[in-house]
Amino acid sequence: MKGKKYCLFCDELVSVEAQGDYDRFVGCHCSPGGSYSLLRDSYEPINAISHGIKHQMFPMISAYIREQTDCGERVSLSEAAVEAIMNSPQIPVTIEEKGNRFLQYLYRHSEGPGEPVVISLTHNFNLTYSPNLQELVFIIDKLKGEEFLLREGMNFRLTDKGWNEAAAWAGGRKLKSCLVFISDDVEYQQLWLEKVLPKIEQCGFQPRLYNAADPMNPERFTMQQIAESKLILADLSHQAPEVYFAGGYAAGLNIPIIWTVNHNTDKLLLPAEEIRPIVWEHPEELAALLQQKLMK
Repeated sequence: MKGKKYCLFCDELVSVEAQGDYDRFVGCHCSPGGSYSLLRDSYEPINAISHGIKHQMFPMISAYIREQTDCGERVSLSEAAVEAIMNSPQIPVTIEEKGNRFLQYLYRHSEGPGEPVVISLTHNFNLTYSPNLQELVFIIDKLKGEEFLLREGMNFRLTDKGWNEAAAWAGGRKLKSCLVFISDDVEYQQLWLEKVLPKIEQCGFQPRLYNAADPMNPERFTMQQIAESKLILADLSHQAPEVYFAGGYAAGLNIPIIWTVNHNTDKLLLPAEEIRPIVWEHPEELAALLQQKLMK
């Protein structure tokens, strides 16, 4: 079921998709090009919060959604979750911490110092957890004065100094985008989340799992996300059509792809001779094999 609804946190009227007890808000300023989910029964209680508290809270929640979804995380909110986020140490308070979030955004969206990132500031002050545009402009001017970035209109570039600063805050390395496609089996998904994805991340990738089985977070991939990915991992164990499609599309774009399959899979269909999947028995074995391959 689809409709229109105002996002509480950025006040934009956007498409909403009902998914179980949750509403999925698609493409608002909180998550441009993405989405987040809100427990339907929490909408009115959150909306009933006093104006003064909303003024403090909603920009922070919008920024939290923006940062998490931009990093490939799925966000599902409720009234209790919103209150917990406001008390979280993850929420930056100082101008310095907020400036670092802007550097991190540029770092995630560029391949090196000097590469331009286009940002229209009007609806993007949530990039720095700022309550308004004026504070974002102040932060940008401060970062320019410290020679962390250059600005030419809507083009922002990290300097060498800015890139190194962002890299230091990111643990000294930049994780590369990796899309992981598996079948629509919830139990299967949990095994991958617990056993396989952490090993992929250790190899310098930021894995993002797509599985249509989760009614709370039915994240759907887009062609652009595949095109921008640095690695595709496609598991053929349950021979899901979406896995074949995503893998084939990536192969057509010459994006590195790793095919895998469980040894118990019956009558495996391989549409091309070039597909030689890694055969695995247990998730721990697959994790070790993937780590060995990715560390070469």
